[in-house]
Amino acid sequence: MSGNNKESDLPRPTRVKNKTPASIQITAEQILREAREREMQEAEIRPPKQNITDVIELNEYRLRKRKEFEDLIRRVRWDVSVWVKYAHWEESQNDFNRARSIWERALEVDNRNHTLWINYAETEMKNKFVNHARNVWDRAVTILPRVDQLWYKYIHLEEMLGNIAGARQIFERWMGWSPDQQGWLSYIKFELRYNEIERARGIFERFVQCHPKVSAWISYSKFEMKNGEVGRSRNCYERAVELLAEDEDAEKLFFAFAEFEERCKEIERVR
Repeated sequence: MSGNNKESDLPRPTRVKNKTPASIQITAEQILREAREREMQEAEIRPPKQNITDVIELNEYRLRKRKEFEDLIRRVRWDVSVWVKYAHWEESQNDFNRARSIWERALEVDNRNHTLWINYAETEMKNKFVNHARNVWDRAVTILPRVDQLWYKYIHLEEMLGNIAGARQIFERWMGWSPDQQGWLSYIKFELRYNEIERARGIFERFVQCHPKVSAWISYSKFEMKNGEVGRSRNCYERAVELLAEDEDAEKLFFAFAEFEERCKEIERVR
C-alpha cells in the first residue's frame, strides 16, 4: 500500500493535446532582438541634463567625466572607439592639449590602426591646427605607407592650402612605394589639373615601368592622343605591342591600337 501511495503522490504527466506546430514560431534570433530592444529602451532613459551654473560645477563635471573615461579605458584599452570618444569629448571642452595627449596615448596602444590616425589628423584640421595636422599625416604615412587613404588625405590637405609643391613632394614619396595603378593615375590627374603636361608625361613613363600592363599603356596612348600627339600615341601602342604581344590581355591592346589607326584614317595600318 505504501508503495501505491508514493506513486499517487507523484504529479501526473501533462498531456500535450495539440501536437501541430504553432502558427507563430518564435526563433532564437527574435528573442535576442527583443532583448536588445529592451536594453536600448532602458539606455534611452537617461538622467536629466544638468545646468552647470559656475566654474566649480564645471570643474566637478569635467573631473567626473574624465574619471569615467579613464575607468573605461582601464577595462577596454584595446577598444579604439573609447579613445576616439574620449579625445572628442576633450575637444568639445576646447582642451586641445588634453585631446592631443589622448590621441597620442591611443597610438601607443595601437599605432597600426589607420582609423585612429585619420580621426586624429582630421580633428587637428577641423580646429585649424594646420602644422599639427601635417605632423600627424606625415607620421601616419611613414608608419602605414600601404594605406592609400592616408596619402590621399595628406595630399588633399596640402592642395587645399595651395601648397602644390608640397603636395607633389608627397606624391613622389608615395610613388616610391610602387602603389597600385589608381595611385599613379591620381598623380597624373593632379599634374593635369595644373596643366603640367610634361610632368604628367614623365609620370606616365614611370607608371608603365611600374605596371607594365595593357591597361596602363592604353591610358598612356589615350593621354597623348587627347593632347593632339598622334605620333607619340602611336609610339606608345607600338612599344606596348613589342612588350606585351604574348600577354593575356593582348587582344584588348590590338583592338585599341586598331581603333586608334581607324580614327587616324590609316586603313592599311588597321588591316
